[in-house]
Amino acid sequence: MKTTTETPRSSRTGAAQRIAPVVEQFLGGPPPVRIRMWDGSETGPADAPTVHVRSRRALRRLLWQPGELGLAEAYITGDIEVPGDLSDGLRALRRAARAGAQAPRPGLAARVRAAGTALRLGAAGPRPPVPAARAGLRGALHSKARDRAAISHHYDLSNAFYSLLLDGTMAYSCGYWTGEEPGYGPADAQRDKLELVCRKLALRPGARLLDIGCGWGSLTLYAARRHGVRVTAVTLASEQAAHVRGQVAAQGLEDLVDVECRDYRDITALPGFQGGYDAVSSIEMGEHVGDAEYPAFTALLHAVLRPRGRALVQQMSRGTTAPGGGAFIESYIAPDMHMRPLGETVGLLEGAGLEVRDVESLREHYVLTVTAWLRTLEERRTEFEALVGAETVRVWRLYLVGAALAFEERRMGVDQILSVRPDADGSVGPPATRHGWYDGLGAPHGPEDGR
Repeated sequence: MKTTTETPRSSRTGAAQRIAPVVEQFLGGPPPVRIRMWDGSETGPADAPTVHVRSRRALRRLLWQPGELGLAEAYITGDIEVPGDLSDGLRALRRAARAGAQAPRPGLAARVRAAGTALRLGAAGPRPPVPAARAGLRGALHSKARDRAAISHHYDLSNAFYSLLLDGTMAYSCGYWTGEEPGYGPADAQRDKLELVCRKLALRPGARLLDIGCGWGSLTLYAARRHGVRVTAVTLASEQAAHVRGQVAAQGLEDLVDVECRDYRDITALPGFQGGYDAVSSIEMGEHVGDAEYPAFTALLHAVLRPRGRALVQQMSRGTTAPGGGAFIESYIAPDMHMRPLGETVGLLEGAGLEVRDVESLREHYVLTVTAWLRTLEERRTEFEALVGAETVRVWRLYLVGAALAFEERRMGVDQILSVRPDADGSVGPPATRHGWYDGLGAPHGPEDGR
């Protein structure tokens, strides 16, 4: 007797049985997930992850907004639920999306039949309201006002939210995981990343560092406290600037750190800018610059450095066919973000007159980093919902699960790119070897490093 993982369809015709032919036609084959409809009917493989379509409104969202964004908004609003492991569900849905992309595009007749099925299921109607968490930006792309609104949408969610999500370093970027022992965790990986950045930039006491897109000050505070560096920290997010200023005062670093809440394009107005910086860092800020604006950004990196000064850019990358973060990310997490292949970023840095000396991929490290953030979100979900509401928590749950999969599946990468501004003779100073960069990373940190 032949066995199969397909559960026999019910003798009655439920919503699942009505929608199944439409799904199969659009995917070019059976669905890779178990579909449970609002009336309790089910179809699809019994041993696959389940997608629970909880209301007719979910289908209406997909009619008005087909594809990734419609699915995401149905999940955000609770019209669709994925019981169990959301990662498994997203993997299955991605397989379905890939299969659908390879299947012949349904013609007009098929689309009319799909609309008729939706109508008979009671799913037709006006467009459902857009979730409140969606960004609604106005103005010219990458104008200063629009960039400020885009940054505020993501980073000004609240310092309390990020304090709960992140570890004690408040580093919201990829960590550098050097240990596997039970006591080694996210904060250790972030401190190892901060130390690695400082070593690559050859920071010494008294050196001048410009930290563009300083976030909540993880690198700024670490470089000043641990290495005695004089830091100018720049952020466009007011909540971040307030947090960093508070930490500077609490740690007694007023003589070493200056915090500026301004657009990176206004850096030329900073006090003492004309003297040039010994080093400049941009840790996962370049993704917000924009494609057309990136050459001017790399020119700025060159301009702020003294001859033989070093620049370190840690930045996410993506393939040529998907330069942004995708419809969901750009609508709910990081509006207007732009990523490019690593080689293009290297070329832009070189085009600005910088000499690229070292490139290091951290892709696998980001899987570990995002997974740690997701674990915190899951374990403390009630606290997060009390802070920002259930809908925003669902946005972040979808974001973190999707991000971990994107890095795991090599759809996205992240790299540290070290470059130097040559002097008039073409010299970049002492050889930028890797000797000493990694020595001692993963060793126990002093208690002051957890502040």
